Amino acid sequence: MPSLPLLTRRRWAWLCAVAPGLAMGAGPAAPVAAKGEDERIRIAVGARSTLYHLPLLVAEGLGLFQAEGLQVEILDHAGGSLAVQALASGAADVCCGAYEHVVRHQLHGRDWRSLVVLARTPQVALVAHPRHGSGAALARLPGLRVGVTAPGSSTHYLASLWLREAGVSLARAQFVAVGNGSAAVEALRSARVHAVCHADPVLTLLEQRAGARVLADARSLKDSEQLYGGPMPGGCLFAPQGFVQRRPQQTQALVQAMVAALRWLQTASPADLARVVPKGYLLGDRSAYLMAFEKVRETLSPDGVMPAEGPATALRTVVRGESMTQPPRVLLEKTFSNSWALRARQRLERV
Repeated sequence: MPSLPLLTRRRWAWLCAVAPGLAMGAGPAAPVAAKGEDERIRIAVGARSTLYHLPLLVAEGLGLFQAEGLQVEILDHAGGSLAVQALASGAADVCCGAYEHVVRHQLHGRDWRSLVVLARTPQVALVAHPRHGSGAALARLPGLRVGVTAPGSSTHYLASLWLREAGVSLARAQFVAVGNGSAAVEALRSARVHAVCHADPVLTLLEQRAGARVLADARSLKDSEQLYGGPMPGGCLFAPQGFVQRRPQQTQALVQAMVAALRWLQTASPADLARVVPKGYLLGDRSAYLMAFEKVRETLSPDGVMPAEGPATALRTVVRGESMTQPPRVLLEKTFSNSWALRARQRLERV
């Protein structure tokens, strides 16, 4: 928990109000889980150490789940696609990942729903080794190797989209799982791959240490909207509709913890952040991590609500990325609900 010198008295009072009992080291507030609901919630994530999952990390680090009476277990995977597989197999109850996964899986008959939006852009970028110069030069490379967090992840989708629109047949490219952290940085520095699609702080380190050139960037609101042709939602918590129906009070409590974390991040200082983020996640460069955070801070959702045109943009992106000749029929209104986030926001505004 951040110490008093790192938080203003007003912000400390607010945090205590949304997370009662934390200041005195007491137990959590009265649990909200309904009688008969399972106690533990398993949340699958891909690449937990990236800034993509910072709101989840903050909610855990500040004890916001505990304050809502929740027992949360975070299951870390190498990439988003593996986290999605965990949700699909029943090994996880909830997934923290890209909203586009929800849209894609509705095409395959899965009734998944976004509970709360964490970021208003995908917060990823495609960067190339400096020796390859322009994107056109990269596209002409024989045996092109592109590093991604994992096949089927949001980084894989963005890299595929860029290659298609650069006129590169995906059959000519090899997608390589480079993992996270230092391993991803070293993969590009050592030229094991020609380009990498990843999230921060890996991207900032590649730009600083390896002179990586940015080819496609979704780390700012402006750049993301230009890239996707509209507001493109990024990370969210999503779950099967069955989970929501069986455990409604836990669903609301989970969203309340995440909206409180998002609110905290709007004004968190570098010192606040450093106290919450584990040292190992800084990849040995605290200043680069904090610089990366400031770069993506504007993309964090202030309230967990889905952008009005976000679902339509996500569907167009799926259609573009998979070269569908005819747009699929998708009930976008079934892929998300703002009801939980709006209730959480009303609760915070009363504090």
